[in-house]
Amino acid sequence: MSLITTDRAGNIARVTLADPERRNALSVEMMTELVAAVDELETDPGIRAVVLTNQGTTFCAGGDVASRAREGQAIGNRAPSAVALFQRFAASSKPYIGRLNGHCMGGGMGLAAAMDISITVEEARFGFPEVRLGVAPAIVSVLCLPKMRLSDARDAFIRGRKFSAAEAVSMGLVNRVVPADLLDSAIDEVIADILAASPAAIAATKRVLAEVPKMSAPDAVAWTAELSAELFRGDEAQAGIAAFRGRKPAPWHESWPATADAGSR
Repeated sequence: MSLITTDRAGNIARVTLADPERRNALSVEMMTELVAAVDELETDPGIRAVVLTNQGTTFCAGGDVASRAREGQAIGNRAPSAVALFQRFAASSKPYIGRLNGHCMGGGMGLAAAMDISITVEEARFGFPEVRLGVAPAIVSVLCLPKMRLSDARDAFIRGRKFSAAEAVSMGLVNRVVPADLLDSAIDEVIADILAASPAAIAATKRVLAEVPKMSAPDAVAWTAELSAELFRGDEAQAGIAAFRGRKPAPWHESWPATADAGSR
């Protein structure tokens, strides 16, 4: 039985973690299926954004601790690296939206932090409980530390405590918290903004977000100037500028929710 499901509404794909009995733990099987899904969606020109969400009351409980304890390092020989999985989202040309409809712990924090934009429900609880299991929040730190103040990271990592969705937002780990009954409308707002933007411009923006923080200031200026000039020469920029001057929607602009696809969402 598949541990994730993938469905589509218009140009939006939804990937759902579908192993609620194990609280959507990142088992070898689930990570393998996620890698395959991301790779397939990346090559689908009709998909403009991906929503990652969950079944059950937990978005992701983190690594599959039982399997790791049982199999030890042997699991690493056949499992996709969690970091490699998480970095696929940043490397993708498409925006990934986290619809965190439940709790998020440990390695799940890395999965949530890997999203471009994430929204969670008020009742969700977050945390890095690794130290209470005798290990460290090592792999997730690669994704989470760039988003956090070091003082917040010290407190959360060393104490291993659970904290609220509001605190996760204040730490920079999640973008927004909403009541459960407003989660879908909040996700719809994000999708509507994405569908108003140029796909090529979003892909370029993701490159900027991934590359500029790693560059020196002079290198960043040179690289971004070249990228900007390339974009201005592109067909989408020409069409977008013409649409702006003509006070009409750009050719890529789509309304959301799409009425024809409403039943499949």
